Amino acid sequence: MTIVVEAPRGGVVEEIDGTSYTFVLRTREIERFEAKYRGIFELWDGFFGRGTKPTSTELRDLLALALVGGGMKDREADAVINDAGPDSLLRFYTIGQAVVGVAFSPDVADEVKKKTPSHTQSD
Repeated sequence: MTIVVEAPRGGVVEEIDGTSYTFVLRTREIERFEAKYRGIFELWDGFFGRGTKPTSTELRDLLALALVGGGMKDREADAVINDAGPDSLLRFYTIGQAVVGVAFSPDVADEVKKKTPSHTQSD
């Protein structure tokens, strides 16, 4: 039997060090991020080359906050992110883009599923 973790609406499921985690960036977590760093739309622009790219500290905190939004306690989320080494930063960048993007457009995954035709293999 396989167990597949599905992301909740507005969230993504990603793997870090062999474990699947749910990331959800809710309004509360966005406000916590903005209070410490910069506006979420400024961060969004930075992800896509229209502004200052996020720092490693911003990325780590953004993902820790998204883990909290996904149901994890603050200390546990910090530990998951802080235990990952610098070799995880490029992956964190990609996860950060996805987390912010899905927060802004929570139904995008459903739209992609609807537009993608099912392919069956004929013998």
